[in-house]
Amino acid sequence: MTDTRRRVKVYTLNEDRQWDDRGTGHVSSAYVERLKGMSLLVRAESDGSLLLESKINPNTAYQKQQDTLIVWSEAENYDLALSFQEKAGCDEIWEKICQVQGKDPSVDITQELIDESEEERFDEMSSPGLELPPCELSRLEEVAELVASSLPSPLRREKLSLALENEGYIRKLLELFRVCEDLENREGLHHLYDIIKGIFLLNRTALFEVMFSEECIMDVIGCLEFDPSLPQPRRHREFLTTTARFKEVIPISDPELRQKIHQTYRVQYIQDMVLPTPSVFEENMLSTLHSFIFFNKVEIVGMLQDDEKFLTELFAQLTDEATDDDKRHELVNFLKEFCAFSQTLQPQNRDAFFKTLSNMGVLPALEVILGMDDVQVRGAATDIFSYLVEYNPSMVREFVMQESQQNDDVSHTLTDSCDPSIYTLSSLLVSILQDILLINLIIEHMICDTDPELGGAIQLMGLLRTLVDPENMLATANKTEKTEFLSFFYKHCMHVLSAPLLANTTEEKPSKDDFQTCQLLALIVELLTFCVEHHTYHIKNYIINKDILRRVLVLTASQHAFLALCALRFMRKIIGLKDEFYNRYIMRNFLFEPVVKAFLNNGSRYNLINSAIIEMFEYVRVEDVKSLTAHIIENYWKALEDVDYVQTFKGLKLRYEQQRERQDNPKLDSMRSILRNHRFRRDARTLEDEEEMWFNTDEEDLEDGEAVVPPSDKMKNDEDLMDPISKFMERKKLKDSEEKEVLTGKGSLSGRQSPNFKLSFSSSPKASLSSPPTASLHPGSPGSPSSPGTGSRSSPPMAAVTTKGGLVGLVDYPDDDEEDEDEEDTDSKEESPPLSKKSKLSS
Repeated sequence: MTDTRRRVKVYTLNEDRQWDDRGTGHVSSAYVERLKGMSLLVRAESDGSLLLESKINPNTAYQKQQDTLIVWSEAENYDLALSFQEKAGCDEIWEKICQVQGKDPSVDITQELIDESEEERFDEMSSPGLELPPCELSRLEEVAELVASSLPSPLRREKLSLALENEGYIRKLLELFRVCEDLENREGLHHLYDIIKGIFLLNRTALFEVMFSEECIMDVIGCLEFDPSLPQPRRHREFLTTTARFKEVIPISDPELRQKIHQTYRVQYIQDMVLPTPSVFEENMLSTLHSFIFFNKVEIVGMLQDDEKFLTELFAQLTDEATDDDKRHELVNFLKEFCAFSQTLQPQNRDAFFKTLSNMGVLPALEVILGMDDVQVRGAATDIFSYLVEYNPSMVREFVMQESQQNDDVSHTLTDSCDPSIYTLSSLLVSILQDILLINLIIEHMICDTDPELGGAIQLMGLLRTLVDPENMLATANKTEKTEFLSFFYKHCMHVLSAPLLANTTEEKPSKDDFQTCQLLALIVELLTFCVEHHTYHIKNYIINKDILRRVLVLTASQHAFLALCALRFMRKIIGLKDEFYNRYIMRNFLFEPVVKAFLNNGSRYNLINSAIIEMFEYVRVEDVKSLTAHIIENYWKALEDVDYVQTFKGLKLRYEQQRERQDNPKLDSMRSILRNHRFRRDARTLEDEEEMWFNTDEEDLEDGEAVVPPSDKMKNDEDLMDPISKFMERKKLKDSEEKEVLTGKGSLSGRQSPNFKLSFSSSPKASLSSPPTASLHPGSPGSPSSPGTGSRSSPPMAAVTTKGGLVGLVDYPDDDEEDEDEEDTDSKEESPPLSKKSKLSS
């Protein structure tokens, strides 16, 4: 068998719901006399041994998945799968299976099709219900076969369920179970296992109500202990009655609630531990069992929520100092599980649940618990706090602000005293009150997390981020939660959060550079970065007043790259705001210095630190942050000028020089601003001669990305625009005659008089024309020799008007005597080459 179409892998499903590879071979279908029917045969490609021999049973449900997979179940909880190398081979075998079962090969699941005719189905639906055999020991095998044969058909499952309900059959079966167990009738017990398991798969709530009743549930669990595939029965009832203990941390007086808790625990145990792992086709048949457990939990939460006496006692014992540690641990764990159950509630019910907890004082109770030394109790309290924050952060914020207000009132009362000794004592008391604020307790637990991986600290940092996130803060007509809470947070809590950072960055390098400390500092810096992005003046004032950025940049000297990158992200986020307050703070304190040092210390290594620093400088260049550009070049250019593998720093230098040029030539800058502020759309028509003046500015002097286009007729009438242009025209006409004399002079032309000059503008008070005189031609420009269509006509010569103050203008205005100029140009063509309409500006 070398046909790759029939090449398959054979898989079986183990108890852990994982597919085990049984080998690779080639599949075929043939009649097997021993099995008396068409069968699937798979022989190993290595030695030809038989990997699989499976009869195609007419009642077996086969399923085709993903075009190359066929899955089915055989015997008791035994699932098989064939994975084909090619789709064509899968289709061939699928057709064989469908042919044996009389199915249409276009279906993907043979079980879904009922091969009864419409008339037969109508007759069966109109026929009386299913008749069950008498519930006797001798008929148990018959009952088991009836249940197994009814499961594939939805109609038969429905009839079987009704028969079991109406005749009270389950209770009779459980009586037989007790008889079989007393007689040690192993065969009967095995049949009862199959029957009870099949009843579970009927997925019927009414049957579950009977099976999970107080008098029946332990017998049902007993039936499921005798699995025929196991050599010895399980001991589930022994575990539930002797090992598992129901512990009441607060006595429950309602008997119905007690019974519901017992039932839910046992049904959950049946689902998780007693029932065998469902096969591929049985998973959906247990959906009602999941729903039964779900609604039980909802009912338990509702009943506890309505019992005010119970909740009052719970929170009273939680906060009572006399409660011993073991008892408090049990109470906290109960409250944690109570909150976990609440996650199954619908939104409106969950609202009522958390409102009830809030009214009962859950947050003050958590504040007391978090102040205790027991690590396990604090961990459970943290989980409860996370449920509250994730559900309703505004509720938590409102509580901590009210708590702070109460503390402020106490401090004001104490500080009003005139006695200096009392005043000193009151100051100490105010400090203590601030330290026991709920949020400060959370921050302290985050800082003091003993876990080497800081798992608890990471969880608490996420909760803090949720609390300080303005996106989930409310704004009403009477008050703004954002303003009030952030003012509180920066006044009472931010100093606690930043304390480890400030303590560890007093020198040029971090005082402690071990992994756990660095991981904690990274969490703090990440939260500060979040604050920079989402808060405005609060974080700005704090950073500038406390010099936080300088302290954070000390971390760039850490041996741990992840911490150095956190510090760079913090500065990058600040620069990205393009806020001049921040920029002046950075320049005044020379805060680029540690960044440049980190860049140079990194050397030639191409890593994240190198890329992050270069990207920061590139952002300054691309966004043209003028103040930072000048600061970087003036203070750090010598250290960076040799970096040539990227053009970032040279680009910064060019930006700086362009800024200086604009500062030294204010009139040029004002003309550029006129051009920048009056941009018009350039149409396809030929430019008129009087509009060509707009293109005589050197391209290199324009800022990146600027497009200067000629004005429309309407804008030419604008007085603000025409005023400087008109003056410019007048100056041009005054010089026009002098230019003609220079171009048509009879004697030899000196370098200063030659039309073949290149204009050079200096930043000195006196501007001069550069020497030697050379023409600057732009290839492809209207006046260059390479431009098509120029013919014998040369472009008009350029003229420069200079004063002691620098450049006045650079124009190419043809006047009404253009034809005369053309003749003069023709006469002088042999003496000098034509000039481009754009002269080269250089500085």
